[in-house]
Amino acid sequence: MTTYFHTVPQGRGLQTVQDDTCQLLDFSKLTLDAGEVFEGDSGESELLLVALSGKARVQVGDAVFDSVGGRANVFAGLPHSVYIPRGHHWKVTALTRFEGALPSAPSDLETAPYEIKPEQVNTGQWGTLNYARFFREILVQPNGLSASRLIVGETITPSGHWSTYPPHKHEENQGSEKFHEEMYYFRVSSPEGFGLARHYSPERGYDTTSTVKDDTLLAIPHGYHTYTSAPGYQSYYLWFLAGDGRTQGAKLDPDVGWVQKTVGMV
Repeated sequence: MTTYFHTVPQGRGLQTVQDDTCQLLDFSKLTLDAGEVFEGDSGESELLLVALSGKARVQVGDAVFDSVGGRANVFAGLPHSVYIPRGHHWKVTALTRFEGALPSAPSDLETAPYEIKPEQVNTGQWGTLNYARFFREILVQPNGLSASRLIVGETITPSGHWSTYPPHKHEENQGSEKFHEEMYYFRVSSPEGFGLARHYSPERGYDTTSTVKDDTLLAIPHGYHTYTSAPGYQSYYLWFLAGDGRTQGAKLDPDVGWVQKTVGMV
């Protein structure tokens, strides 16, 4: 049975989600106590280290970023990130307890590492009423930042709200739709909180609804997708894509896509 929904492994160090459905995207989470060090190599992939909580010193090759992060949690401030190009050795030294997300994708781009500071993150609102949510665009076009495939951002979904609505897909290059795999890495504001993610494809014959808890991940190689946060709890998800180029394009579920016509939204 194909599994698109995963619980992120817990523990210190680098924990990698084992997903067989996406061919381009991978995800790992780095957790370090203050003073701990982790080193890795990017190989043939590009990575974006997104500080989820805490602060760290990050070295990529000869480039040093002395103080990355600083927010207490993903709900408490904008992201601070470091782009790690292919073919680079990297090292993270935790200055406090530190959590970092590491989405990655294959890359053929030769470029220098760089940081994306909180003040460089584009923010705003998508949707309205009970499907309003708040976006933070980290690594997207056309912000001028170099990347081969990765597109990365964050969304905060308020208590009781819908997100990624109307449901959409981006699995083929047809019309305005562009092929991109996607993953959602979720955090919830309290341990007992939850949300619901629906992921479905009439063409492929599946329709699944998963209970989202803190530290879970939905892999979306294809199919329509949408999410709702339970009343009483804020939700967060890191969204990241890779596919044909870095220009995004989606097709709405034709059954409910009419909702978009009632207000400007994506």
